[in-house]
Amino acid sequence: MPKPIRYLLYVAVFALLAYNSVYFKKLDEVKAGAAAFDAAGYAKNFWDKKLTPGLSKAVDLNALLSQLKTDKDKAFEQHSHALGIGNIRYFMVRGQGMVADVSENEVSVELADAGGNTGNVRIAMEYIFGNAVRDASGAIDINAFTNSMDFNNVSAEINKLIREKVVPPFKSKVKKGDRVAFSGAIELNRAHLQTNDIEVIPVSLQIEKP
Repeated sequence: MPKPIRYLLYVAVFALLAYNSVYFKKLDEVKAGAAAFDAAGYAKNFWDKKLTPGLSKAVDLNALLSQLKTDKDKAFEQHSHALGIGNIRYFMVRGQGMVADVSENEVSVELADAGGNTGNVRIAMEYIFGNAVRDASGAIDINAFTNSMDFNNVSAEINKLIREKVVPPFKSKVKKGDRVAFSGAIELNRAHLQTNDIEVIPVSLQIEKP
């Protein structure tokens, strides 16, 4: 066999072997092959094993409001959580009161403390977004996640649980004049503190019997 033909034959065989040993996958196939993070499963496990069992340790909202007036820094230090060092902080609170108003988006609750002082808070019914519940608990460590997308997806799934499990049974029955008990997360700004328009993202809602 002439050398040029033999050389071309060797090249062809080598190319065929190389082609069969090296291949490329589409990006979506690579992603599918990797183990996907189960944000919904993580959120459900967190809800059942950490969040709801920990509600008994939530600070009483009336007590928190009183402490914020007398020693704001201590109140933030003792009861708030946040990922960073900024002024936005989150608190897990609990409280009781009488329903002052019911709308599609929120339920307004009038709090009454032992001294007879009153104040209203808004319990969110419709727009339940953000990271308040995830961060207020202080029970989720961002360092346990490999990327921020997974971490943020946990918040989305927690909020979904609230919209699907917590809000509907309460919203369908609550009416003005009802006495209610609630637990949930609130957001406060340490540098620009405003306590006259507090919104609670609910984790637990209960209409109390007369």
